[in-house]
Amino acid sequence: MRSLMNRTAMRIFGSKNEIIAYNITKRAISSAQLTINQVSEKSNTTLMPPKEELKFGKIFAPHMLQVHYDKAKGGWQAPAIVPFQDLKLSPAAAALHYGLECFEGMKAYKSISDSSDLRLFRPEMNMKRLKDSMDRLSMPGNDFDSQELIKCIGELVRVDQDWIPSGEGYSMYLRPTVIATHPFLGLSPPDDLLLYVISSPVGPYYTSGFDPVRLTADTPYVRAWPGGSGSSKVGGNYGPTMKPGAEAMAKGYSQILWVFGDDEHVTEVGAMNVFFFLEKEGGKRELVTPPLTRGDILPGVTRKSILELASDGKWGEIEVSERSITMPEIKDAAAEGRLIEAFGAGTAAVVTPISCIQYKGKDIEIPATGDLTKRIFSDLMGIQYGSVEGPEGWSVKI
Repeated sequence: MRSLMNRTAMRIFGSKNEIIAYNITKRAISSAQLTINQVSEKSNTTLMPPKEELKFGKIFAPHMLQVHYDKAKGGWQAPAIVPFQDLKLSPAAAALHYGLECFEGMKAYKSISDSSDLRLFRPEMNMKRLKDSMDRLSMPGNDFDSQELIKCIGELVRVDQDWIPSGEGYSMYLRPTVIATHPFLGLSPPDDLLLYVISSPVGPYYTSGFDPVRLTADTPYVRAWPGGSGSSKVGGNYGPTMKPGAEAMAKGYSQILWVFGDDEHVTEVGAMNVFFFLEKEGGKRELVTPPLTRGDILPGVTRKSILELASDGKWGEIEVSERSITMPEIKDAAAEGRLIEAFGAGTAAVVTPISCIQYKGKDIEIPATGDLTKRIFSDLMGIQYGSVEGPEGWSVKI
């Protein structure tokens, strides 16, 4: 076992004051206390399968990061990188009964020009969202230092860097997760947590090209609503979408375009944020995505990145709007030839072109894949892999 403790952290048996300071430090996530227990070289898990055989979320790298939160011991305990393994949980763990669980989705990349150059894309945004999700579930410890956890995740990526496939479209998908391990059947905030990070080597999301998707807005189900948890990345937002998603697939549509309210406000597409590229009166062009103000939409990292690049004039003179957009407006824009493009945006696919939306039993056809969608995809991928210079702090070297 290898320890990354610094000398200050190791001097804990000196004066009484040093011991007290150490106990206070232990309440926070500290990369200085990180230990690494690597898989034996003789293990049959030390070689990644050929990258052409990778399927999203089905193959996992040999190691995982674990950080326990124990209220009785003062908070966050020392983080550890350990061999990928099953979890040991009490059957009374609050995560299993009340859905006290939240997670993140992020990726690590190898630079196209240098395979030793490892990068994360805007990881501080994932940390902020994870902390916000924990707060929404009333989980303790949600004030952890984001940079300290990013350092621990970076070390996990370095340990398993041979499991990051090379080439554009290939990456290591990272899944930070927090679950309530507190063994208590009462309905109350948990005392104990487990924060863990697992990783999965993945290939291009579009295995047969940049394929557009067909959506349906004709569903009786609602994904999220004002005052709910739609703006948090909690498991409870995703489980109930399985049935409506399967029903959409059975009708020949890839995913659901989620709407809310009597005015049929568009919210998200599947598990992604959604954008519409419209032509306004007078010929001006507008890139529209629903606002976060209602609290029913997830603040996506890709969403924010697209908005910032578009606002800086990266893709020409485009009016960028975070505003409500309804299905009747989309229907009218399509009928008048003003709906230029539409796409979803998220970590897994970056952007997903939309070619059709079923609405009130009729298909609204949308040109796909459009020039703006292609440009956004290309530019974001370039920044993520380090081949295109992006805004400062976006592509973070590990």
